[in-house]
Amino acid sequence: MPWKEETIMSLKEEFVARALAKNQTFTSLCAEFGITRKTGYLLLGRFEQEGLSGLLPHSKKPLSSPSKTEEHIEELIIETRIKQPTWGARKILRHLSNKKISGLPAASTISDILKRNNFISIEESLKRKKLIRFERENPNDLWQVDFKGKFQLLTKQTCYPLTMLDDHSRFSLNIKACKNEQFLPVKMHLTYAFKKYGLPNQINFDNGNPWGNSKLLPYTALTVWLMQLGIRVTHSRPRHPQTNGKLERFHRTLKEDLISRYPMRSFVHAQKKFDQWRHQYNQERPHEGIDMDVPVARYQASLKLMPAQLPAIEYDDGVIVRKVRGNGYISYKGKEYLIGEAFKNHLVQVNLDEMTKELVIYFGKFQIYTYDYC
Repeated sequence: MPWKEETIMSLKEEFVARALAKNQTFTSLCAEFGITRKTGYLLLGRFEQEGLSGLLPHSKKPLSSPSKTEEHIEELIIETRIKQPTWGARKILRHLSNKKISGLPAASTISDILKRNNFISIEESLKRKKLIRFERENPNDLWQVDFKGKFQLLTKQTCYPLTMLDDHSRFSLNIKACKNEQFLPVKMHLTYAFKKYGLPNQINFDNGNPWGNSKLLPYTALTVWLMQLGIRVTHSRPRHPQTNGKLERFHRTLKEDLISRYPMRSFVHAQKKFDQWRHQYNQERPHEGIDMDVPVARYQASLKLMPAQLPAIEYDDGVIVRKVRGNGYISYKGKEYLIGEAFKNHLVQVNLDEMTKELVIYFGKFQIYTYDYC
């Protein structure tokens, strides 16, 4: 697409106006516009010396180009971009480097080549932000699991892609084309992942079926099953999908690279496409969040294996235990306490803290509720 110079100019004008207003730090303003402090000061200097005309593009074309990229390399860069339209210069550079291509230019030169051939607009470059990323120290410390919305197949059926991502490595553990968002298919696909990759220490879900809700209904049949396997279950904060930020970003990439580009005929066809794309994502696509490595280079399976039988929940001798009735309640010293129907027929441990007057309920090693005790 052609460059929209008026859009670039308006962004520059907005930046200068906000910088002169001094309502926020210069560093945070530059970060918001995705530019360096050096570039920010350059724009301010030109405005102070030349007014709005100083914000117009300045030619950087050299008198000669002794280090011009060889034509076949430039063609290879463009060919890669056509095949992978969502990849930027750094991804393309790392991908071609992994293929042992010699004579590659710097990422900045690749970016210039893409801009010159109308594959990158300047306004999109200005909108790029430097993100601060947090990740778990080891693979399988945390998995992020959710459905990537829904989309319609050519058969008019609705497909719900179930996705699982390792927080540390960004390794895609599974993408499954599901017919619904119910407990049984989710349990089946999680079991498949556990048998293939072992058990994680923790899984973070969004809120809703079949995950439960961090406020209203924290425990479901699915989360109770996971706790029986020794997996800690957590939920994103309501209306804060960024808690599962890496998976949200993964979903955008999946949509841009695949779902929005390729109509899918059936569930079988969708699954085939998901498997092909997942292989490329894990094995070939450089990931900026992990220093341009491919996810498979940072992932290794868990040493905690999926058991053949679900282990029983056991408690120490001498502790107080109660069986959860069919209505989800237990009785303790003449009072009723709601545990939830997801725990029916299970045993829970009851601890009374005499100092705080709190009743603390455990399911196995996991604290599930705290009640005021009067």
